[in-house]
Amino acid sequence: MAMVHGGRLVAQALKRHGTTHLFTLCGGHIQAIYDGCIDEGIRVVDTRHEQTAGHAADGWARVTGIPGVCAVTAGPGVTDVVTAVANAQRAQVPLVCIGGAGPRALTDMGSLQDMDCVSLMRSITKWSVQVPETRRISEYIDAAFRVSQANVPGPVFLEMPLDLLMNFGDDADASPTRPLETPPRPAADPRAIESAVALLKKAERPCILVGSQSRWSPARERIAAALEKLGAPAFLNGMARGGLPHDHPLLFSRSRRFALAQADLVLVLGTPFDFRVDYGRAPTWSADAKIVQIDLDGSELGRNRGVDVAVHADSGIALEQIVSAFGKGSFGAWVDAVRAEETKRRAKMAAEIESDASPPNPLRVCAELSKRLGKDDVVIGDGGDFVATAAYVLKMQWPQLWMDPGPLGTLGVGPGYAMAAKLARPNAKVVLVYGDGSFGLNAMEFEAMARQKIPVVAVIGNDAGWTQIRRGQVELYGESRAVATDLEYTR
Repeated sequence: MAMVHGGRLVAQALKRHGTTHLFTLCGGHIQAIYDGCIDEGIRVVDTRHEQTAGHAADGWARVTGIPGVCAVTAGPGVTDVVTAVANAQRAQVPLVCIGGAGPRALTDMGSLQDMDCVSLMRSITKWSVQVPETRRISEYIDAAFRVSQANVPGPVFLEMPLDLLMNFGDDADASPTRPLETPPRPAADPRAIESAVALLKKAERPCILVGSQSRWSPARERIAAALEKLGAPAFLNGMARGGLPHDHPLLFSRSRRFALAQADLVLVLGTPFDFRVDYGRAPTWSADAKIVQIDLDGSELGRNRGVDVAVHADSGIALEQIVSAFGKGSFGAWVDAVRAEETKRRAKMAAEIESDASPPNPLRVCAELSKRLGKDDVVIGDGGDFVATAAYVLKMQWPQLWMDPGPLGTLGVGPGYAMAAKLARPNAKVVLVYGDGSFGLNAMEFEAMARQKIPVVAVIGNDAGWTQIRRGQVELYGESRAVATDLEYTR
């Protein structure tokens, strides 16, 4: 075998795990990794801010199912990526963030960009650690990929000091560990399945809420068939969007509040009782409804809302277990009632969707955009009001074709997600739906995309303000006391 520097060992290990792109903003502490990527055929994609590099790694994982990888330099390079890593943690997305550091011999001597980044990153990652020596680089990268995908997915931070990357090691020391093609996911306890099925057999008005954990389920491609067999109204949020075709007779969106308030049983699959579902509480939810909650994170079971059956398992696998034991459902009258409510609510939007007013109504803009999307095209939402409108109107045919930040509500995710989506799916159109406020956070990334020939289309809701926030200010304090929420029109 050959003696190679630590940066090459990094690239070799990443390549073994299927990494084809490394997202980064250049830094002296990590340049050996770039050199290694050249030799291993990994494309280095550079950004104008580390936040975007982190979001691109997040986006790569969402689109491909493989943990995305970003590399940032020491000190402020790491602090700049914190928001992106925190967003991935809250959204339960697997990524590997490599951070540079000064030479270990100069620790605590005031070397350039020296700080304790491992401690900084610990609260927003599944694992934050400094790699101890060059010959163990491959071992730690193997572990990072394994940890990021195990149980509840999430980000991992590996700090790699400069001397570790510059030192030479024998590539024979590379770990022989074979990457896990499909990370193991737990099935449900049969007793919990029996309890869930017993409730389902008694239910007359069940509905199903499917969340982002379905993205990582080994059964994800069979979830649609399971939902169809169960025959109850289904509502999809987060990364589950597109899990049923937009015109499927069991898929609903605008009638969710009605259904949750009327349901006598709700199956909650891989999504927490957080603000997006009013914490599972009345009056949005029926106080008398039976709840079956399935989650990879045992600590989420029963949080904010007591549940009747708590299932610590992969949501897709557990759903299949339930359907296998229950059989085919028949809830036609209830489905018709939910459809009637859905139709009524959509009819209220019809006038605005068809309006020829100038400037155009956001609903009309998004409806026109939806008509122009192919079945494999990717849409990214980055903003407030305008993006919420897009989420109402755009019709997704398949999972992973809609991306938004998730429950942390981070602005500025768009360019990173767009870079990743276009690089992962070069034949698809990638459309970035922006608010004009959010556009300003990482607008210079359009230079990075143009320079690196990563073509995306951006549609900006240009209303010269942080309108979602301004509306609340005006309601609370009056028009004359709205501050810090006005912008110039974006041109």
